[in-house]
Amino acid sequence: MVYLKTDEEVELLRKANLLVGDTLAELAKVIEPGVTTKQLDAIAETFIRDHGAIPTFLGFPNPYGGPFPASICTSVNYQVVHGIPNDTPLENGDIVSIDCGTKLEGFCGDSCYTFVVGETTPEIQRLLDTTKEALYKGIEQAVVGRRLGDISNAVQTHCESQGYGVVREFVGHGVGRDMHEDPQVPNYGRKGNGMLLKSGLCIAIEPMITMGSREINMQADRWGIVTKDRKPAAHYEHSICVRKGKADILSSFDNIEKVLRDKFN
Repeated sequence: MVYLKTDEEVELLRKANLLVGDTLAELAKVIEPGVTTKQLDAIAETFIRDHGAIPTFLGFPNPYGGPFPASICTSVNYQVVHGIPNDTPLENGDIVSIDCGTKLEGFCGDSCYTFVVGETTPEIQRLLDTTKEALYKGIEQAVVGRRLGDISNAVQTHCESQGYGVVREFVGHGVGRDMHEDPQVPNYGRKGNGMLLKSGLCIAIEPMITMGSREINMQADRWGIVTKDRKPAAHYEHSICVRKGKADILSSFDNIEKVLRDKFN
């Protein structure tokens, strides 16, 4: 069932989502060659709990295996989503998509950002830029009177026009008291198709885009999803509220990108 949020509920969602952005900004400060994703996970969990929230990913059930064992998903290079943090040091030139969820005062935050470790190539930077652009093109369509397919089509059209693959099997979703609510929000679709968008609909839009084929495989841990051709993938996500004229973005990349500017300039 699709559940429209009141203004008060939207503000609680905003608090939870801004905490996600602040958590990712804390991680941005320490992402560099030699750091492990397990170290990043420990920092994230401490930061989330210190701010009165709980990490929603930790213990999340899996129909194919055991519960998720960490507080963040860390998907490196050709991992698309749901990478489990580990003890392998990140290397210069790696990219890592960090997906993070919080529950604060009964409402969930959910956002993802793809980080460069050290320096990268123009080819990979273009993948990241295109994926983030697609996220905002999808958000531009998330207004009263449009349809769900308008969001999906905006993401798909932008990425495929640049020669990238759009993952079909994993999608965005509603967000509220539960991390995953109706409706599903695919990154591919037809304009004018799908449910009518109404004010108060809160959804997470999250393009998962591959440099090569869109075909994917599941890793042996039954969580991590990788590109079949082992080419890199990028993932960006915002939680938003549908409004008249312009969507209200509840999560934020501002603090993340301030940290990155200060770090590299």
